[in-house]
Amino acid sequence: MATSRAGARSQPPLAGYVLHAWDWSESSLILDVFTREQGRLAVAAKGAKKPTSNLRAVLLPFHALTLWLSRSNPEAVDEVRALRAAEWTGSAAMPVGALLPAFYLNELLLRGLGRQDPHPRLFDAYAGTLAALATATAATAATAVTAATAATALASNVGGVDEPAVLRAFELVFLRELGVLPELGLVTLTAEPLHAEGRYTIRPETGVTPAADGLAGAAWIGLEAALVHGSLDALRDRCRPVAAGLRAPLRALVHYHLGTTRLRTRDVWLETQRLAEPACP
Repeated sequence: MATSRAGARSQPPLAGYVLHAWDWSESSLILDVFTREQGRLAVAAKGAKKPTSNLRAVLLPFHALTLWLSRSNPEAVDEVRALRAAEWTGSAAMPVGALLPAFYLNELLLRGLGRQDPHPRLFDAYAGTLAALATATAATAATAVTAATAATALASNVGGVDEPAVLRAFELVFLRELGVLPELGLVTLTAEPLHAEGRYTIRPETGVTPAADGLAGAAWIGLEAALVHGSLDALRDRCRPVAAGLRAPLRALVHYHLGTTRLRTRDVWLETQRLAEPACP
């Protein structure tokens, strides 16, 4: 356990992940953490950069943590809490091939969530998605033995990782938790139930709407049922056969509600693809 012991356990512990870290001084960090109990929080980790600090190996992205923080002030929305102690709870290390998708999840949370706004279901979906990415990718990590093959694996999701379904499921939970995902079993503007044989898509301005090139109504109805049920595994199963068709409408919805036309992780992914392309003879 990494800790600065004084008063460490004066407050109930929080389950959390580090989403991002900034240098605060030569020896300290400001952390953006996502906790199950209190949502996103700003946390000061004093002395965390010191060579002798036990926190250096703990406060890393994608590590499931137990955090002890200073007492909060209910009236301070932008409060920076002090980190009293942190403990790694034994989550799997994130393989190189899963880093970009994992950072994509972090970017969604950083852009989409306000401070001190708990989303327990989204937290559980985040933890489950990280675990799925780590487990599926670890089995093929040994194949990336050179810089070139590592870049290729990163860009193409090689090795049987069902990454599209995993990411589409998380995006659906993310959008539903933000309150911007319409009910998928109804045409949004008319509240008419979808026909299983019909074709529909999602548009940011009009919600679920008929579209000749959209997914079958049965697919949207199944996705809604899985969302209501609450099982992330069931939602991934529903996403798997239609992941390619979900990508564009969900991306448009994410960009629209986050107020951006491009995410930084996508820029990195595109650059990685370019590096993985064979050189021209």
